[in-house]
Amino acid sequence: MPRFLRVGAPGQERPAVLAADNSIRDLSAHIPDFAGEHLAPAVFARLAKLDPLQLPELDAGLRVGACVAGTTNFIAIGLNYFDHAREVGMEPPKEPILFNKAPSCIVGPDDDVVIPLRAQSTDWEVELAVVINQDCSEVPREKALAFVAGYCICHDLSERDSQINRGGQWVKGKSYPTFGPLGPWLVTPQDSPGIHAARLWLTVDGETMQDGNTDQMIFPVAEIVSYVSQFMLLRAGDVITTGTPKGVGLSRKPPRYLKAGDSVCLGIDGLGLQRQRVVAHPAAGVP
Repeated sequence: MPRFLRVGAPGQERPAVLAADNSIRDLSAHIPDFAGEHLAPAVFARLAKLDPLQLPELDAGLRVGACVAGTTNFIAIGLNYFDHAREVGMEPPKEPILFNKAPSCIVGPDDDVVIPLRAQSTDWEVELAVVINQDCSEVPREKALAFVAGYCICHDLSERDSQINRGGQWVKGKSYPTFGPLGPWLVTPQDSPGIHAARLWLTVDGETMQDGNTDQMIFPVAEIVSYVSQFMLLRAGDVITTGTPKGVGLSRKPPRYLKAGDSVCLGIDGLGLQRQRVVAHPAAGVP
């Protein structure tokens, strides 16, 4: 099963593939990046014919970046799990709830999560994310999966005070720098046959906070892609993150939120793991 990723310093990532022996192999001779037109189905069909073990090996210690580049739209779906809707005391929505995350919040899967300045309610949310492979507008549900380049993990971090109490849209609490880790891998639909019944989970300092399954999604991936495409033109490299299961910090009694020094680990069956250290904003404590 090809597992595609991007490795290197921020802004200098190169495309790669994880080989069967778990070595990281360089794809830069075959594709400039996992972005834009290079996410087209024909490109992945060509890459699938390569033998990763015959490609140049990269240093296993290289930073892993976000698994997609050039994202112009980062769309999220709210309250899309039956169990999460119940835990926050809300009825399942009749139509998908859409909100934006700023693409500037996207970082690598193991990069530090920075607590926003003066924030007291930074929350966790493990989610399945969808990467679009080509222009997509007014797509019927039965054809929607043809526009999916692949799936990855998204950590949809949320600052609840900004999201709920500052007026306007949820985007205010969802778009701080580092609030959108993506990856480590981009896995094509052909290599993700169990993605619609996949376990997803998250721990904080080793304690399980979320442990759910994508079969709890109210609106499945095909319906989400079709629905979003009714309201905007999606482009190759755009990301839709599809909601979180129960277990968010906001719903605990009392609520529990992330703080500097915490360690977060999250995963989805078949899509790998993310591991993040939570750190204070560099201006915190500066008069």
